[in-house]
Formats: sequence, C-alpha cells, structure tokens
Amino acid sequence: MADKVLVIGSGAREHVIATTLLSGPGVDRVWCAPGNPGMEPDGISLLREDPTQPEKLIAAIRELGIDWVFVGPEAPLTAGLVDELQAAGIPAFGPSKAAARIEGSKGFAKDLMRRHGIPTADYAVFHDLDGAKSYVRSHGAPVVIKADGLAAGKGVTVATDLDQAMQALDAIFIDHKFGQAGAQVVIEDQLVGQECSLMCFVRGEQFWPMPLSQDHKPAYDGDRGPNTGGMGAYSPLPQFGPELTQKALDAIVAPTVRALAREGSPFTGVLYTGLMVTDQGPQVIEFNARLGDPETEVVLPALTSDLGTAIRTLMEGGEPQFTWDDSHSRLGVVLAAQGYPGNPKTGVPVPLIAPEQDLRAYYAGVSGSASTGLTSSSGRTALVVAQGDDLAQAAHRVYARLDGLSMPGLFYRHDIGHRGLEA
Repeated sequence: MADKVLVIGSGAREHVIATTLLSGPGVDRVWCAPGNPGMEPDGISLLREDPTQPEKLIAAIRELGIDWVFVGPEAPLTAGLVDELQAAGIPAFGPSKAAARIEGSKGFAKDLMRRHGIPTADYAVFHDLDGAKSYVRSHGAPVVIKADGLAAGKGVTVATDLDQAMQALDAIFIDHKFGQAGAQVVIEDQLVGQECSLMCFVRGEQFWPMPLSQDHKPAYDGDRGPNTGGMGAYSPLPQFGPELTQKALDAIVAPTVRALAREGSPFTGVLYTGLMVTDQGPQVIEFNARLGDPETEVVLPALTSDLGTAIRTLMEGGEPQFTWDDSHSRLGVVLAAQGYPGNPKTGVPVPLIAPEQDLRAYYAGVSGSASTGLTSSSGRTALVVAQGDDLAQAAHRVYARLDGLSMPGLFYRHDIGHRGLEA
C-alpha cells in the first residue's frame, strides 16, 4: 500500500521533492507544511501548520494518517524537529539536531574537518569584533568572512581588501545583520577554483551520491551583485568527469559521515557538500544538512527510480535503490522579485507556468491561488527548469520560454550554466 507523506517546507525545493515522491508508486498522497499555492496544481495538499510548533504538527500528522515525514529546510532540522517527530513515534527523514550542527554552526563543521584531516581552507573563529579585526589586519586580504549560524545563504562575504573585510565584520558584530547567527564568525583563507555541489543520501557511514550540480549565487549576470540564496542551477556538469566525484566521495564525504558517526552524531538524511575544485583537488566550502536549493530542482528530476520507496527503505535499514538518467541535462532559472536579496517587492504578479514537455516550474515565495493568480511574497518566487539532450539545448528551452513572458517586477539571470557551456 502506498504511503502518505508530509514534506516540511514551502519553497521550490519542497515542490520538487513532493512532485518526485508523487511520481512513483511508493507514495500516493503528499502534504506540504506550510507549502505554497503554486504547488496545488500538482496535486500537493497544503497543511497550514507551523513546523516550529511540533505538538500541533504531530497532532495533524496523526489525524491525517501520515506515514512518514521528509524535513526539507535547515531551520527545523537544526532546531531538532526530526528528534521531536521520532520521539513521538513518527518516522522522519533528516538528520538529528546534533548531526545538523554540521550546517547550523560553521565553526563546528570546520573543527570537525580539522580533527579528521578533511580538505578545507585554513580558518580562525572569533566571538568578538576586536579579535576578528586584529586577525584580519595581521593576516591580510583576501579573506572569506562567514556568520557562524544560519543566514539563508547570505551570511558570507568574500572580502578582497581590508576595508571590505572590516565592513563585513561591522555588519555582523555592530549592526547585527544576521542576528544570533552572527554571534561568532569564521574567517577563512580564500579558495581559488570553480564551485560545485555534491549531495548524497546518507545513513550512518553509508551514502548514495547524486549527480554533481552547480548553482549561481550572485544576483546579476556575469556573477555580479550581492550574494543570494541562488539564482539558478544546472546538472550534470560537462566540465567535470566522474573522477572528481570519486575524489570528493573518498576524501570528503566518507570521512565526514564516519567522523559524525564515531563522534556520537550519526547522520541520516541528505548531506550537501559545497566544493571548490582547486589545483590541489576538491576542498570543502561548506556543508548543509539537507538538499540544496536551487540545485535540487535540477537534480531530483534526473531520478529514474522511486524516491518514496528508496527513502522508506533507507530509514528502515534496508538497501535503497537510486538510479539516475545521465543522458540529459537540466537547467533551472530563478524568477526573483525586484529588490531581492535586500528588500524584495511583494505583491508582484507571478506567472503560473503550466508543465510542458521537457519544461516546468517549481514555486517558492508566492501567495494567492492558482485560480485567482499568484503574487510574490518573498524574494525567490519560482524556478523554471528545462531538460535537453545537452546543456545548450536545456538553456535554449528555458530562456526561450522566459523571454516570451511579460513579467514586470520580476528579474532573472540570463547566463545560468555559463561555465558548463564554456566547457
């Protein structure tokens, strides 16, 4: 009998998780909490319960007869939602609060890597402005300054000179730009190379890798402008062969999951490794304790096996099957509200794009309804992804569709996938 599943979250990542679950025989109904109205045309039910109130959520799960829960975003994971659900006897896919520290504290992750010889940039951790500024003055620029906690992908500054570094530290310690997430900072040496993302399903010391992907953080074409949560992504990466994935699995993923397990915080869920491919090989930029966004929207559609059955099997200790289509490319472009990432406009009309052959949209920061119209409620409103026989065809399909739409108040990058296309 097929399962009933609850996906926690409201973004395009959760939209693609839900549609992928529904596409296989292992799941016949999916709710998203809280979800968004752009999901409903795909047969996804919205559960308007707040994931930060586990007691109400658990009551709703029991009332609906939900079989298991997939926790999408980082905030409920680092707050310990998986622990609360499991304590209530509800199977939940995602890491425990202890294991999710690998994303919740960059200092924790860096210390773990240092202890276990996992390749990453040299770093120092500071709790005060004076100590951090003194270190930067003596060390020199460039440096990478990171708020230690969760900052929605925006807590990182690559400071190319001392003035920029000092301004970033002032924003964290004086302006409290990132709140409690900036109670301490990690200051790293800058790694030079090309970034990419490697996500793996994990259970303890076992892991099952997904295809490589690459996202685009800066807001504007040519990788200019402020960092965002991601303006688009593509997969696979023609510039990197399978040997890179294997090096990263051997030198980074395997020792990381082994370290977490042996230090008493075994990881079950999705481990996201942000990699910098340097002349010395792949090194870790960051870890996330969940699927990346927007990478998931171009990776999960490549899954040819049943996601629901695989996740249930993984949670129950069996041998899950994950198989991938390696004969097509997928490229996705984010539609963002003007002003994003600083002060995005709300109430901007967002087009409801019906699925076509080889093209579809996944929705995020929208309100309204599919029948009366969607409008922006936050910065990233949707991601439109196309499939092609190669990356150039996927890019042509998505941009031909977007360029044909009138979308005042929204903007998107026109060069997603440029590194892969250059390769």
